[in-house]
Amino acid sequence: MSAIQSQTRPEDRVSFAHRLAYGSGAFANNLLAGAIVGMIVLLYEELGVSLIMLGIITGAPRFFDALTDPIVGYISDNFKSRWGRRRPFIFVGAILVGISFFFLWQFPDGQSPTFYFWYYLIGSLVFFLAYTIFATPWVALGYELTPDYDQRTLLMGTQNFIGQLAFFLPPYMLFIAKQSEWFPDPITGARWVATGVAIIVIIAGVIPAIFLRERLSEVAIKESKASHATTGGFLTEIRSFFVSMGQALSFVPFLKICLVTFLVFNGFILIASYGYFVLSYYVFNGDTEAAAGMGALVATVATFANFFIVAFVTFLATKIGQRRTFIIAIGLAILGYALKTFAYSPEHPWLILLPAPLMAFGLGSLFTLMPSMMADIVDQDELRTGQRREGMFASIYWWVVKLGQTAASMGGAWLLASTGLDADLGGDQTEMTLLLLRVYDIGLPILLYVLAIALVATINVSREKSEAVRRELEVRRAAAGQTPAQ
Repeated sequence: MSAIQSQTRPEDRVSFAHRLAYGSGAFANNLLAGAIVGMIVLLYEELGVSLIMLGIITGAPRFFDALTDPIVGYISDNFKSRWGRRRPFIFVGAILVGISFFFLWQFPDGQSPTFYFWYYLIGSLVFFLAYTIFATPWVALGYELTPDYDQRTLLMGTQNFIGQLAFFLPPYMLFIAKQSEWFPDPITGARWVATGVAIIVIIAGVIPAIFLRERLSEVAIKESKASHATTGGFLTEIRSFFVSMGQALSFVPFLKICLVTFLVFNGFILIASYGYFVLSYYVFNGDTEAAAGMGALVATVATFANFFIVAFVTFLATKIGQRRTFIIAIGLAILGYALKTFAYSPEHPWLILLPAPLMAFGLGSLFTLMPSMMADIVDQDELRTGQRREGMFASIYWWVVKLGQTAASMGGAWLLASTGLDADLGGDQTEMTLLLLRVYDIGLPILLYVLAIALVATINVSREKSEAVRRELEVRRAAAGQTPAQ
C-alpha cells in the first residue's frame, strides 16, 4: 500500500469544472485522431486515388508530424505572453486545426486523381502542423495544473473518460457521408461531415485555453532565463533546443515511461486485426460477415467497459498509488488475453465477448495513469536540471506513441503474412495457420504486457517520492523568489 495519504491543499485542488474543461481538449484531440482516417477511403473509392498514393498520404504526414512535435513543445516551453505559455497555442491551434480539417475535404470537382493526391497530401501537412500546435501544449498544460499526486490522477482520469466519448463519432463519419438520401454523392457528404467536425473541434478545443490557468508559467520563464544565455540569436536557440531534447532523453525514468507505453500500446496495435481473422477462419469457418458482426460486438463491449475501467483505475490509484494500480490493471488485461484461449470456440462463438472487458484494462489504464506519472516525471526532471520542459516531454512521449503505432502496424502485417493466411481458402486454412493466428493474437500481448509490468515496477513514481520532490522544489523556488500562481 502507498503511505498514508496527505491532505490536499486547497490551492492544489482542480475543480470538477476545470477537469471538464481540460477533458474538453481530450475530446477534441481524440476526435481529430479518428477523423483524419475516418473518411480517407473515399479518396480511393470516389476520386480514383491509387492505393499506393493512399499509402503515401497516410504515411508521409506522420513523419512530418514527428519532426514538428518537439519543435512546438520547445517553443511552448519557452514562450512568454500575458496569457501564459500554453493557452495561446491551444486557442489558436484549435481554430487552425478545425479550419484545416474543413478545407481538407473541400475538393474541387472535375480534377484528376493526381491533383486530389497532392491536394490532400499538402492539406494533411497543414492539418498535422495545426494539430501539433494545439495538442502538444494541451498535453503539457495538464502536467502543471496541479502538483498534488491524487489531483493529477483525478484530472487525467477525467480527461481520459471524456476523451473516450469522442471515439464513438469517427466510425459513423463514412456512414453519414454515404447517405444518398441526404447528399448527391459521398464527397459532398464528406464536405458536410468535415464542417461538423471542424465546428465541434474548434468549440471543444478552445475551452481549455479560455477557462484554465497555467500555474507554473512564471516559474518556468524565470528558470528558462536563468539557464539561457542572455544574448544570442537563432543559433543559440537551436543549441538550446537540442540541449533541452538531450536532457529529456537522458532522463532514465522518462525513457522507462516511454518504453512501458510502447509495450502496452503496441501489444494492442500489433495484433489489432488478428481477432477478426481468428473469428473469420477458425470460429466461423470462413464466414467473414458473421466474424465482422461479432468483432463489432466485441469492440462495443470493450468501449463501454472502458468507461468503467477509467473510473475504477482513477479511484484505485488515489487509494494505493499509480504504479500498483497500473500493475493490477495490466494483470487483468493479461488475464483477459489468456481467457481467449478458451473463448475462441467454434461451438460457442459468443464466449469471445467475455474477455473483452478485461482486455480493455490495457489501454484504459495506460492513458489514465501514464499522464499522471508523466507529471511526476516532469517535477523530478525540474529538480534534476532546474528547468521545466513539459512541452518537450509531451512531444517526445507522443512521438514514441506514433512511432510505435507505425512500427506495430508494419510488424503486424509481416507477422500476419508469416502465418500463411490465404483469404481465397476461406474456412479451409491450414491447421498451422490457424494455430499461429491464435498464438500471435493471444501470446504477443501477454508477453509485451508482462515486460511492461516488470519495467514499471522499477519506476519510482510513488506518492512519497512525489511529495518529497515537491517539497524540495518549493524550497528552491522560494530561495530564488519564484512563486507559482495560486
